[in-house]
Amino acid sequence: QVQPVESGGGSVQAGGSLRLSCLLSGYTYSTNCMAWFRQAPGKEREGVAAKDSEGLTTYADSVKGRFAISFDNAMTAMYLQMNSLKPTDTAMYYCAAGGSLRDWTDARGYRSWGQGTQVTVSS
Repeated sequence: QVQPVESGGGSVQAGGSLRLSCLLSGYTYSTNCMAWFRQAPGKEREGVAAKDSEGLTTYADSVKGRFAISFDNAMTAMYLQMNSLKPTDTAMYYCAAGGSLRDWTDARGYRSWGQGTQVTVSS
């Protein structure tokens, strides 16, 4: 059973950077897709970035050029480097495992979720 655990959230000013981490204990990196989602108060959970077993990546338009998703060499941890942060990036960020890159923005397609880590960007 995969149990992602996120860390690295915090409070920063606009223009700053944060790096989120997701430990993937028990995960077998096979043909599945891993992703980062976020959810702001009163809004639906939205896909931020995803990466699959072939190394293909995809990003939401709102974060392209600012965020980067990556894995460590052992495929036991996933990261989200967030640069040029904006107040609109403020949300709870979640790590998700076991989805499909084809439908990566559909939260229902992921089998495991972390507990989330809060990111707050002030203007």
